[in-house]
Amino acid sequence: MWPPILAAAVLVVASALVGHWLLGAGVNIFLPFPPLLAEWLPHVGWGSPLAGAVALAVITGTNLAERIRWRLLLVCAWAAASAWTLALALVDGWQRGVVERLSSGEEYLHDVPRAGDIGSLLRTFTDHILTDQPGHWTTHVGAHPPGAFLIFIGLDRMGLGGGGPAGLLVILVGSSACVAVAVAVRALAGEGIARRVLPFGVLLPGAVWVGVSADGLFAGVLAWGVALLAIGTGRGGGARAVTAFAGGLLLGFVAYLSYGLVLGWFPALAVIVATRAWRVAVPAVLGGAAVVAAFTAAGFWWFTGFELVRVIYAASIAQSRPYAYFVWANLAAVVIAAGPAVIGGLRRVRELPAGAALLALSAAAAVLVADLSGLSKGEVERIWLPFVVWAVVACAALPGGRARWWLAAQALCALGVNHLLLTVW
Repeated sequence: MWPPILAAAVLVVASALVGHWLLGAGVNIFLPFPPLLAEWLPHVGWGSPLAGAVALAVITGTNLAERIRWRLLLVCAWAAASAWTLALALVDGWQRGVVERLSSGEEYLHDVPRAGDIGSLLRTFTDHILTDQPGHWTTHVGAHPPGAFLIFIGLDRMGLGGGGPAGLLVILVGSSACVAVAVAVRALAGEGIARRVLPFGVLLPGAVWVGVSADGLFAGVLAWGVALLAIGTGRGGGARAVTAFAGGLLLGFVAYLSYGLVLGWFPALAVIVATRAWRVAVPAVLGGAAVVAAFTAAGFWWFTGFELVRVIYAASIAQSRPYAYFVWANLAAVVIAAGPAVIGGLRRVRELPAGAALLALSAAAAVLVADLSGLSKGEVERIWLPFVVWAVVACAALPGGRARWWLAAQALCALGVNHLLLTVW
């Protein structure tokens, strides 16, 4: 159990030391506190006592989580995860920790006033991706497909514009990922395993970046797509097919939230492989195809956007971030977002039922492929959140009698990061 924890700790320390050495040598890796995009700033806020109270409640409530009704447990878990994530954000204050996260000059809300007719927006979206021209999209709008931008436009047109409502939406959707993961685990490996996973999903250290970065929103959408697909693999007729189709819709939509989220289909594939419900893949694929057809008919071609984003990525700060460093420093950042319990659980993942083990390993596979691609150098503590939430499934392999200690370690990891560092996202 302990060797992988120690190895992970060494990896984090080494990435910090080498990162600071690179900065001292004049290599601008754009990470003030490597391997994270953060700066050293010990601080507290009025979210601090709330975060501590939520963590204590979850840690001491593990026995309760094993006894209460399943649906009530899911509601409680979502409420706890939302409170935990919001409290962590409020350590930095409402304005800096929530409102300004999505309303800066590089974020989605900056370009919302530019959006006119949605049809015209989609038809001309790729015309404004390249940054060597006037009128280009801001960083996060242009570097992603238009799906997330459309969500924030819709929120604004509902009268819920600004960083506050956008931040709360991200927190609520992102925090629901732990519930979706538990639902998927229950469908594949049984309710007992799902109940053991759920508290670890609530106190995921990655909640520091779920509140508030759009990647938290992406994690929630992907998780529910996989969960619906998992439900659809159960016995039943048309209702199961409809559920799988709905899952396919969400899985198709995630590809229009972020180009890298095509790797988020790994957990979906794990569901099909684990259950051998190959027929369910048909309505799921049809659902995904419907999303692709809708965006394509509206004028946005995914592959054109992806190729243009590769151009701006090559000319961005990525060119000064050495692959030889980030190919392993990225993993250190993921270790921090996942927490020690996930590392310990992965060591024993073979002890889990096949379905749960495949879900956890699919997350590791997605991270590995994304890492080797070199298309994410740094900032992966938020970018890979949609994969990290599935790695939490491995925590079910931890000894039940020590669950509270592992949960405490997860909470301390998140509280330490959020109180010692000022994170950008």
